[in-house]
Amino acid sequence: MLPLPQSASSWLRAAFLAAGLLFSSAAYAQDDLLADLDKQTVDSTRTDYTFATFKGTRVINAQSVETAGRGTMIFLISHRFGALNSGAYNFFGLDQAALRLGLEYGITDRVTVGIGRSSFQKTYDGFVKYKAVRQGTGPRAMPVTVTLLASSALNTLRYPDQERSFGNRLTYTYQALIARKFSPALSVQLAPTLIHRNLVSTRPEENDVYALGFAARQKLTKRVALTADYFYLLPGHTADNYRNSLALGFDIETGGHVFQLHFANAQEMIEPYFIPQTTGRWSKGDIYFGFNISRNFTVR
Repeated sequence: MLPLPQSASSWLRAAFLAAGLLFSSAAYAQDDLLADLDKQTVDSTRTDYTFATFKGTRVINAQSVETAGRGTMIFLISHRFGALNSGAYNFFGLDQAALRLGLEYGITDRVTVGIGRSSFQKTYDGFVKYKAVRQGTGPRAMPVTVTLLASSALNTLRYPDQERSFGNRLTYTYQALIARKFSPALSVQLAPTLIHRNLVSTRPEENDVYALGFAARQKLTKRVALTADYFYLLPGHTADNYRNSLALGFDIETGGHVFQLHFANAQEMIEPYFIPQTTGRWSKGDIYFGFNISRNFTVR
């Protein structure tokens, strides 16, 4: 066999090299395609749940669908000053204040228990929250998150003119918190509510009060969000004599803390008070400035 000319030999080596590169690229492309297919197959069997519908367990006054993580303790300080229209003598409400201290603990990621003590009527309260349904996409897709709340409150105020039994000092609240995170910036919540009071102050007042709550959160920046909650009292004697609760505020995130600054027409901070007993009118300046501060601690 005659030897190939040098130029032909160079062309032959170049052709083999090109063919090798072509097959190598095809093999890599095939591997990438198979990897993408495997990834899609895995993702198609997984439900992606929505997180951080609201930043905290409270919107402002209203409870949110959020629960504490498993083994997480939340310390919550809620503070409300007096009404802005109380005048300069009371420093526009800064001389008058109500306070609630609370602890919330996540038994699981979906079950939270909490206790608190309010200065208003020296009230102790406790609650259980259960996240029954979680918003998510995938095989178990759900359009909303649903959290169920049951709470009770005990009024320990002394009454010099009459004795109140333990049972008469108790009130109960039941809520279904239904929320949807429409986008990374916007979340909306509905809260059908029943409040039962074992004892009411006057005969026309109702022991059972029904209300429908609304809440929303709109992010303005990465760490600041506009928030609001509102409770509409269903028609009845209570609705005739009291006002619907409305609160507007801001969430400010700073690491492990969440600061909530807000204005509301109710100074009280737990459901049996601010839902059926609000008397303040925004139009008359019955506006209470306040804040919530929450701090999370990992217990286990």
